[in-house]
Amino acid sequence: MKKFKTESKKLLDLMINSIYTNKEIFLRELISNASDAVDKLYFKSLTDSDVKVGKDELAIHVGFDHDARTVTVSDSGIGMTKDELEKNLGTIAHSGSLEFKTDNAEAQGDDVDIIGQFGVGFYSAFMVGKEVRVTSRAYGSDEAWCWVSDGVEGYTIEPAERAAHGTDVVVVLKDNADEENYDTFLSEWGLKNLIKKYSNYVRYPIQMECEKTRELPKPEDAGDDYQPEFEHYTETETVNSMIPIWKRSKSDVTEEEYNEFYKSDFHDWADPARTIKVHAEGALTYDALMFIPTRAPYDLYSKDFKKGLALYSSNVMIMEKCEELLPDYFNFVRGVVDSQDLQLNISRETLQHNSQLRAIAKKLEKKIKGELANMRDNDREAYEAFFEEFGRGLKYGIYSSYGMNKGELADLLLFYSAKEQKMVTLDEYVAAMPEGQDSIFYAAGESVDRLAKMPVVKAVMNKGYDVLLCTQDVDEFCFQAMMGYGKPAAEGEEFVEKPLKNVASGDLGLETEDEKKAAEEAAKENEGLFGAMKDALGEHVSKVSVSTRLATAEDAPACITAEGPVSLEMEKILSQMPDGGEDIKSQRVLEVNAQHPIFATLKAAQEAGDADKVASYAGLLYNQALLVEGMPLEDPVAFANEIAKLMK
Repeated sequence: MKKFKTESKKLLDLMINSIYTNKEIFLRELISNASDAVDKLYFKSLTDSDVKVGKDELAIHVGFDHDARTVTVSDSGIGMTKDELEKNLGTIAHSGSLEFKTDNAEAQGDDVDIIGQFGVGFYSAFMVGKEVRVTSRAYGSDEAWCWVSDGVEGYTIEPAERAAHGTDVVVVLKDNADEENYDTFLSEWGLKNLIKKYSNYVRYPIQMECEKTRELPKPEDAGDDYQPEFEHYTETETVNSMIPIWKRSKSDVTEEEYNEFYKSDFHDWADPARTIKVHAEGALTYDALMFIPTRAPYDLYSKDFKKGLALYSSNVMIMEKCEELLPDYFNFVRGVVDSQDLQLNISRETLQHNSQLRAIAKKLEKKIKGELANMRDNDREAYEAFFEEFGRGLKYGIYSSYGMNKGELADLLLFYSAKEQKMVTLDEYVAAMPEGQDSIFYAAGESVDRLAKMPVVKAVMNKGYDVLLCTQDVDEFCFQAMMGYGKPAAEGEEFVEKPLKNVASGDLGLETEDEKKAAEEAAKENEGLFGAMKDALGEHVSKVSVSTRLATAEDAPACITAEGPVSLEMEKILSQMPDGGEDIKSQRVLEVNAQHPIFATLKAAQEAGDADKVASYAGLLYNQALLVEGMPLEDPVAFANEIAKLMK
């Protein structure tokens, strides 16, 4: 037995057990090696007129023997001589493919696409195999040689028989253990599944002997009670697609083909809403095919959802979901990216230089944003359906970045306009603002119908201003992170960002001078009344004041607003969280309508010294205002009892 040409057996152990994290990729590596061997022979046929090999003669064959516990990968490629077996397999980390690729760099492209580069992929077979036999016959040679090793000490090379040029790699699988079931590789379904997963787009046919069933002809003398009989047979079947759809010209692929690829590869029953095809050449050459789904997967907003695009290098899948290719706010996008230029690590499972990935990701993000903007502007119905499914993630992208992503995402957002009674963009809201409106107003709550009836919303709309009615839990947090919205000004124009204001927040600055003066006079004249109401309500409110937004007898008698950074809606959402929302409270203000008839009743009770009535009415107004806001009552029973007293 010959020893491996390395000073330490630890290096071999590293190759087998430490580089790769997933045992099933051994088949990917062996098929990639076979593809390289076939590519080398095809290249030789292009450069040497004496080599007569047609591309249709080149193939890879995968098979298994359940009884012998073997998996075999065979190719009709260039094969290896005894010396090449010694050099390529006996020397760890020597890559014949890399050597070939370097020597023929100018030919790498459409005709030749060498995959290997490190010379260690072959040794992944020892992750699942207790012995590996390689029988190879070089093109133009009459001799075949067999390399055998258990992956521990060394190897043997002996003369062998092979009918034609090419290589057979036979992996004798390890015995099953408590936590390892190697029998999964001894089935037609198991091997086909791995081929389709990792090597579906290898450029040469990958063939298997597949078991099939067919009905036997009905005998002529069969009676009326004849039952159909069937026979099992095997047939050679090409199990890979070979030509990836993302490398075909967009003009050569129909929409139906794109849709079928999406539904088949990404397991969706609905056609995608949009298909995005990208081909880039330059410092980085890559192809990308991305899809915007029609509907959100059930687990999109769960912690278990994993975003990412499938990453391929030279048509071989490297990562099923490469998270770095998509920002979190575009996590719903599905698709593939394929590039020969990526610098992979030794296991081809991760990347060495993330700068390459970041460059691709940045360009893909622009493509996705452009497609969404195009849908928004030219197919509004489709965009509104998309936003219903995925808009929450765009808003969260702004909130989670503390507003840093608002430049990329804010113009994609949609909100319901109380005035227009339809979904509008922030640009559309700003364009429709009347002269003199300096802020974008919004209200946050559970439903559009409920928000539209709120006194604080009606008060703003009575001033002639529109209000955005926001019904998702992330809306308030998104607007808090944005603080304002504005588009980059044209050359020579001043950039103006409109602040975002919750209509239930403190001072909106909408009152006229007369309304402001009247409120100040009412507050001064009834200072004792407001003090008594504050005492009655205690810590429930930070103060009781005269409202400038409720200024007529037809308006509501009172409303609840909030001072400070925590709004009423934020308090409600945070209180529903399992870990820590209970202690976060808004600074509530009870605003009283000094023009409402109830205020006269309150004044009369205060002047008569009826402190109980003032306290009771203060509690009733406060709880009524909470109900209108959709806030929970702290003591519903007490509120019901107070209502009952009034009904006696």
